[in-house]
Amino acid sequence: MMVLNSSPSQGNFFSLPNDIFELGLSASAFLVYCYLRRCADRETHQCYPSYETIGEAVGLCKNTIARCVCELLDAGLVRTENTSVITKSGSKRNGNLLYTIQPVQDVLEAHYQTELRKLEAKTAFAIHNATIGRQA
Repeated sequence: MMVLNSSPSQGNFFSLPNDIFELGLSASAFLVYCYLRRCADRETHQCYPSYETIGEAVGLCKNTIARCVCELLDAGLVRTENTSVITKSGSKRNGNLLYTIQPVQDVLEAHYQTELRKLEAKTAFAIHNATIGRQA
């Protein structure tokens, strides 16, 4: 397991399973995921940084952050919920997304099951083609 640790005595670190690299995330999405894990509350696994805040932290523009969040959603690594805020004037506005980091082991298990199904389908197709080839 990879551990990033800037101050062990204060617990200012987070860890990632090595298998995270099996998911085929883009480098940008991986960076955004790492930042969200860093921000997330350790009990609720939730955080709500803005695209701007994430972009400033990882050196990416808002459009790239939005694309990366979609990639993380597609991979099942995060869930998002819309939030709202009440301004001083009393009007309701959209807030930042609330990110919930999903258990990595669950995401990896689902990924491995998908890959296994693809392999089984490919194998069945190859066997079918080989059978047809013998019949011709």
